[in-house]
Amino acid sequence: MSEGPPLPLPREDARVVAVGVELVEDAEAGGAVFVWGNAGWCWQAGDAAGRRLGAVQMVATGAGSQRQVAAALGVDETTVWRWRAEYAAGGVAALAAQAKGPRRASKLTPAKVAEIVAVRAEGLSMQAVADRVGVSLNSVSRALRRQAQAGAGTAASPDAPEAAVAAGAVPEAADVPEAADASDGGDGAEGGDIAGDGDGGRSDGCELVALARPVPRAAERRAARAGTLAGADPVITQGAGLPLAGALTILPALAATGLLEVAAGVYEPQPAARRPAFYGLSALLLTMVFAAAVGEPRSEGLTRIDPADVGRLLGSDRAPEVKTVRRRFAELADLGRADRLLEGLARRHVDRHPDAVGIFYVDGHVRAYHGQADVPKHHVARMRIAMPAEEDIWVGDARGDGILVWQAPPGASLTGALRRVAAAVRDLVGPHARPTICFDRGGWSPRLFAELHAAGFDILTYRKGVKTPEPPSAFTAQAFTDDRGVAQVYDLADRRVRIAYESGKRRFACRQITRRSANGHQTQIVTTRTDPDPTAIAHAMFSRWRQENFFRYLRQRYDLDALDAYTTVPDDPDRSVPNPAKRDATDRVAALRTAIAAAQA
Repeated sequence: MSEGPPLPLPREDARVVAVGVELVEDAEAGGAVFVWGNAGWCWQAGDAAGRRLGAVQMVATGAGSQRQVAAALGVDETTVWRWRAEYAAGGVAALAAQAKGPRRASKLTPAKVAEIVAVRAEGLSMQAVADRVGVSLNSVSRALRRQAQAGAGTAASPDAPEAAVAAGAVPEAADVPEAADASDGGDGAEGGDIAGDGDGGRSDGCELVALARPVPRAAERRAARAGTLAGADPVITQGAGLPLAGALTILPALAATGLLEVAAGVYEPQPAARRPAFYGLSALLLTMVFAAAVGEPRSEGLTRIDPADVGRLLGSDRAPEVKTVRRRFAELADLGRADRLLEGLARRHVDRHPDAVGIFYVDGHVRAYHGQADVPKHHVARMRIAMPAEEDIWVGDARGDGILVWQAPPGASLTGALRRVAAAVRDLVGPHARPTICFDRGGWSPRLFAELHAAGFDILTYRKGVKTPEPPSAFTAQAFTDDRGVAQVYDLADRRVRIAYESGKRRFACRQITRRSANGHQTQIVTTRTDPDPTAIAHAMFSRWRQENFFRYLRQRYDLDALDAYTTVPDDPDRSVPNPAKRDATDRVAALRTAIAAAQA
């Protein structure tokens, strides 16, 4: 057995880069990198280009990762990344430090600051001031902050916020939408500012810093507490890095929904929604949207996210605190306009996706209640038990995406909810459209089918009750290509039927399409649609699982089953409900009639 060379002993003055890789630096002798005891790279004292070349080559040869090399050299990881990019573009010469010329004179001369303050006093937004004066938005913010600090130094009194507003250092209340009150000091009041020197994210030169400190907003917060600011303008701080930047990918989808525009039209005309505060309506909504995008869909999830990181996304120094978010949304809820918000979003969805609103899927979703109040029970299908719960009625489009939702009254059936669904859908699609309403057997009612058909709707559902199977000769295999381009093959039988109701006194004529599965099981579908191709109708019925997938996605990603509050309200005493005694009597009468018919047969 041969003996290998002895392992090198670590040097006492070395910094470990990675396993077997050490860095030794001395202010007079320079630096060197040892790989398993052998010198790999070295540079003289003061040789910045050689030191940077050593860092680049350590990463390039795999001696250490970019993060490990940056930590050993005492620089930011972004700096090492920049050195590598410069080396790839210009070789060793690009790593040499370039002599910096004299910095240009600051644009913020006393005259320019006075001009900014004067224009701001006219009531323009900070961006409008920047455009008129010809400077950047950050320069406007710095000029106003300097003016506010100068005013605070000469007149430190309880009237300082008002003096700052008069000088134009903070915006007037009419500038922007809405936001927080004096107690919003907990959301980043003067003592809670997460801010720095407001240098716009640049270091001594023109190089963007890795993580810029937000611009201080103390003056605007003082103005909000003084009642002179109704929503602070966003101020974006430039920087080389942005935590939670992936949340910004939600913005195109957010713009498509029209949430901010619809919410502004619904709530901002209300005086209660325009009171003085730092965080506006858009900032509150964006806070929850960004939080949901990073995996925290509920307000308490903000306690698990760095408020400064969310604040950077909002264009602020920090995000609002949980207590402020809850209080502000409670105030909006007290206005009683949530139904108008949902209606506006639904109308926007219908206008943007006319191809997806020819059919509407309707289903109830049960959310279990675990509190102490006496709440009616519902059957929770996922748990297969009846327990205290509340049920929501969801209306989705042809792709299963939710359009409308409301809470169903206790004990209400899907049959009763379909009448409200029909009225809401008619309001969305107009008087001349003939949409299809698709639902499961919970909405079975031939009388209701006749009402919906007469009102200009087509129905699509599974047939309920004992059914006579179709003969094998009635089935034919038919192909259909769905909206994803996937070919589907169904074994179908198609014929007209008449369904009796009101004890056989009336009959509802419709179409029955029966699908036979591979094991011979038959699934019967009833509809009033007259499409010549029955496979399109069958596929639309079986695509109802898209809505179930929508529920599952929201349950897993956005806490759909979580109750927003445990507050209870008394039921409406004037509401019409089924009589349990009459229902039991009806069941007994039906059982007796069945027994008599069997005896007479």
